[in-house]
Amino acid sequence: MVDQQFIQIEKTDLIAVVTLNRPEKLNSLTPSMLDQLDSAAGSLESDATLRAVVLTGAGERAFCVGADINEWAALAPLDMWRVWVTRGHRIFDRWAALRLPVVAAINGPAFGGGLELAAVADVRVADPMATFALPEASIATCPGWSGTQRLVSLIGPSHVKSLALTARRIDAQRAYSIGLVDEVSEAKRSLEAALAVAEKIASLAPVSVQLTKQLINAASGFGAGATLEAMAGALSATTNDAQEGMASFRERRKAQYEGY
Repeated sequence: MVDQQFIQIEKTDLIAVVTLNRPEKLNSLTPSMLDQLDSAAGSLESDATLRAVVLTGAGERAFCVGADINEWAALAPLDMWRVWVTRGHRIFDRWAALRLPVVAAINGPAFGGGLELAAVADVRVADPMATFALPEASIATCPGWSGTQRLVSLIGPSHVKSLALTARRIDAQRAYSIGLVDEVSEAKRSLEAALAVAEKIASLAPVSVQLTKQLINAASGFGAGATLEAMAGALSATTNDAQEGMASFRERRKAQYEGY
């Protein structure tokens, strides 16, 4: 196990389990935790042995109740923008763009930034006692880590408005009915159920799975340009012309391309 203070990564041969490890504070997020999530994404992305990731929270009291108010309340307005919202948005986008499928095991309340973090996952499995909310308006702020963007793509504007404009909490069954979660596990078995999903993903052809994820993301308007360029580059690299191009460069001669 690699312990990164408040973010733990446990890797098996094919699956990594990433745990928000601040249970005494309901796994609420701090600036240092954002940095550790960023580092974790880099570690996962570069590990060619992995095929899936499970994201969960430590303890039985919460998945993540969002940003630690004590951490951001003291920030000056410009620091709130630069240090908190912009950085968090970038890191959550990085998680959403991982080539590896991410399965969230939502073992308790997912509020505010915690719900936004759950939304970066490709599949969400919830404990029956999990609850969900966007409570930002109740403390005179707004969702800052794509709650009004990625969540709209996921469940539609009407359901997001119902959450964000009322700050009300919904239970796991309601979350399932609106498509916010894909599965409700047995009690206290969300991690076990999420691992079962991850193992199924890991049993399939990994390149096909990862390309399919990128295509679906692109269809949703996320990373379309990067996806097209990556796939075009990979396709062109398989051609005889690509080999001729490299050979002609090394041999300092004019390339003779044949179109295949």
